[in-house]
Amino acid sequence: MRKLMRRAVATLVATVCLASVAMADNAEWSQPTKPFRVVGNIYYVGTKGLAAYLITSGKQAILLDGTLTSTASLVESNITALGFKLSDVKIIVTSHAHFDHVGGVAQIKRDSGAKLYAIATDRWSLENGLHDGETTYKRGRFPAVKVDHVLDDGNVVTLGDASLKATLTPGHTPGCTTWSTSVTEAGRALKVVFPCSVTVAGNKLFGNQRYPGIVADFETSFDRLAGMKADVVLPAHPDIADILGRAARRDAGDKDAFVDPDLLGQILERSSAAFAKELATQKARK
Repeated sequence: MRKLMRRAVATLVATVCLASVAMADNAEWSQPTKPFRVVGNIYYVGTKGLAAYLITSGKQAILLDGTLTSTASLVESNITALGFKLSDVKIIVTSHAHFDHVGGVAQIKRDSGAKLYAIATDRWSLENGLHDGETTYKRGRFPAVKVDHVLDDGNVVTLGDASLKATLTPGHTPGCTTWSTSVTEAGRALKVVFPCSVTVAGNKLFGNQRYPGIVADFETSFDRLAGMKADVVLPAHPDIADILGRAARRDAGDKDAFVDPDLLGQILERSSAAFAKELATQKARK
């Protein structure tokens, strides 16, 4: 009986801790932050905890991700605060079809008149407003949005002199897309990578009927990302690369605050170790 009570207490404590972490995360996800230029023609227009990036070409722009449904208006306000009209956003692309990154896309697409470009294997999720694949939590819903242009791995989305290359790095979602581009900053050419997440994040790695190839996809994605070079890394969750901290250091005089050629490798090393640990845990349970 005492053992059962201890287990029950431990479970309750763990649940409370996880809930507290989630609440803290969600608070930052919805917290406004001022937009700012990152490098070259790339601007940050997301919230404190969720990134959205504007890649500009003159007075036109591509928007990468739309954050939450409830924060779509914050993204729109950040775009206009930079001097752009919403109608200047001609193309929207996505990192992956989860509610915290594409929840606001339907509103921003409607308000701007932009066209949505997305990789084929995330199209179902986007157009049905539902996370694809089986998870240990209730699958997140978000406003469904029509995909206007379906992309394949390796396609390049171009607007004026701005271009983004789509590299399929699935696992986190079937269509998880890593985007890359090149910019010029202070006369120097920089390779910029917007890596899609390679965290397990509650995905079932065994017995996933909706996504049976998930483990192989994760392993392939680790290899593909390891082969990419990045001077600047801009993830969908800004804390992963300390985006706001780097912006503060840059504004304080560190001109190379965003330049970190080792960062992508460091992120992959941590994510790969976490994936291996979770894979072993789920395998033992199976």
